[in-house]
Amino acid sequence: MTVSIAGQDAASLGGRRSILCRQRRDHAELDAMMDRYRSGGMAGTERDALWLDIVQLVFSHAFAEETVLWPILRHVHPAGDELTEQVEEEHQAINELIARVERTPDDPRRADWIEEAFVLISQDIRDEEDELLPCLRDAFSDRRLRSIGAAWEAVRATAPTRPHPAVSRRPPGNALSGVPLSVFDRLRDLSPVASPAARRATALLAGVAVAAGCSAVARRAVRRQHHGGRLISGLGSRRRR
Repeated sequence: MTVSIAGQDAASLGGRRSILCRQRRDHAELDAMMDRYRSGGMAGTERDALWLDIVQLVFSHAFAEETVLWPILRHVHPAGDELTEQVEEEHQAINELIARVERTPDDPRRADWIEEAFVLISQDIRDEEDELLPCLRDAFSDRRLRSIGAAWEAVRATAPTRPHPAVSRRPPGNALSGVPLSVFDRLRDLSPVASPAARRATALLAGVAVAAGCSAVARRAVRRQHHGGRLISGLGSRRRR
């Protein structure tokens, strides 16, 4: 029987460094930030900064899931493809909504789009904690859950931080795009409310970085092609006894 991770203690989830506890901490932080945003009572600049924090966490978190967790789940669970496809559809819808908010900051429908995105994010959190993440608890030992958690954290720390609706939700497409997009996003994050001239300069630097990143990623992909799937296979073969 699948048991949600929402109400379980850290020891039951493999320890504080396990992927399950790491995921749940991010989810709790997102819930708290969305509640704070909805509550109002903030100056415009403070509210904008909080919105940016939410966006950055949403997309770095989701990218790490799609790159590390969902391929593993598809490998070890008979219904993994169906389960992850549903969450990927939620991620895509969130991408499209937040991209619309960023493209049209003065649109009178902006508040409605943000609330719609928050509802989808909350639904995504519940689906993951109630359906997908318990499958990893069933499949792996505490030690393996901590190992997966470390890999997920490493990807999250260098993941894109903005919406990219056109990017594939699955490897290798998302992984090949990840390095250049992360460079681009993090340069944008340095000057979210800068002057037009500063934004143009940032875009120029980002373009150079993206081109360099694409070249490096392509070379790395060629070198590592024969190693494809090794990590997932290794994880899938070591189920908890």
